[in-house]
Amino acid sequence: MQKKIIASLFVSTALLMTACSDSKTTTETKTAPAVAATEAAVPAANTEFDYKLAPKKVADNVWCFFGALDKPTPENAGNMANNCYVKAGDTYVVFDTGPSYVFAKQAYAAMSKEVGALPVKVIVNSHEHDDHWLGNDFYKQEFGAELIGPSLINTKYKAGDKTRMFKVLPENAIAGTKIIPVDKSIKKEYDFTVAGIDFQVIPVPVKAHTGEDYFLFMPQTKVLFAGDLVMNGRITSGRDGAVIGQITALDMIKAKNWDVLIPGHGFITDKTATDEARLYFTLTRDRIMEAIDNDIDATEINEKVTLPEFKDKKMYDILNSNNVSYAFDEIDML
Repeated sequence: MQKKIIASLFVSTALLMTACSDSKTTTETKTAPAVAATEAAVPAANTEFDYKLAPKKVADNVWCFFGALDKPTPENAGNMANNCYVKAGDTYVVFDTGPSYVFAKQAYAAMSKEVGALPVKVIVNSHEHDDHWLGNDFYKQEFGAELIGPSLINTKYKAGDKTRMFKVLPENAIAGTKIIPVDKSIKKEYDFTVAGIDFQVIPVPVKAHTGEDYFLFMPQTKVLFAGDLVMNGRITSGRDGAVIGQITALDMIKAKNWDVLIPGHGFITDKTATDEARLYFTLTRDRIMEAIDNDIDATEINEKVTLPEFKDKKMYDILNSNNVSYAFDEIDML
C-alpha cells in the first residue's frame, strides 16, 4: 500500500517540485527559505496547487518547511506557518501538518525525495489554529499516524465545518481536506520514544497563544518545536491568547536550555529565536501596566502604547493595535 502511495505522489508531483535544499545542518535562517510565491496567480481549480515545497535541514534528523511571513491568502494557499519532520529510525515524527490535505501530501512527497519514503508514526499539533493541523487527515489515511493535539481541536471543530482555510484557500489547495479529531490530548507532560529518540510533549498550563498550547522537545539533541508560542520576523496575533501566559510559556521554553528552536512563524532558529517574542510581550505588558497606572482607558490605549520597536516587522500594521487592545482588556482585569 505504501509503495503505491509513494509512486502516486511522485508521479503527480515530479514536474511540480522545486530543487530541495542541501543537507548541510543549519541552526539559523535569517533570510526566507523557499516558500510559496505570494505574487503568483492562482492556478486553475482543476490543477492541484503547487506549494513548491523544499525541506530545510535545521538539525540532525530534523527538516522543516518554512512558510511565508504573511496572512493566509489565495496566492500562498495558507503556506504561512512552519511544520517539521523528525527522522526516527525508519519512521517520521511530524510537528504540525499545515493548512490542507494537499499541503501535507506535497510535504510528504518532498521529504520522501529528500530523505526517504518512510511511514509517519506520530503527529504532534501545537494548537487549534487551522493553518497548523488541517493536514492531519493525510497522515491518518495514509499511515494511521497517532494524532496528539489540544482537546480544543475536538471540541471546537467538527467534520464539515468551514474554518478560515476553507474560506481563504483556492479550491485546488483545499480539495480533499477533512477535519478529523485528534487521538490524544494531554494536561501534563507526555513522553514517548521512537527508535531510541526521546520526545517530550509539554502543555502550557495557562492561556498563552491560545487556550491550549503544546510544544515539543527532544532532550537528547536539544531541539525544540515551539509552535506559535514563538514567532520572529513578524507580529503575533493575540486574538485567542494572553500576554501574561505568553511570558509564562517563554519561561518554560527557556528552562529547556535548547540549542535549536523552530518557531511557529519565522526563520530564525538559533539561540536568538525567542528574543523578539520575549521583548514584544514584555514591552506590551509593562507599557500597558504603566498606562493603566496613569489612568489611560481603553479608548486611548492605542495612542499611548504603539510598540514602535516592531513597526518594521511583518504584520505590524494588521495586528499590533488589536494586540494592544486585547492585552489592555486582559491586564486591566488583573
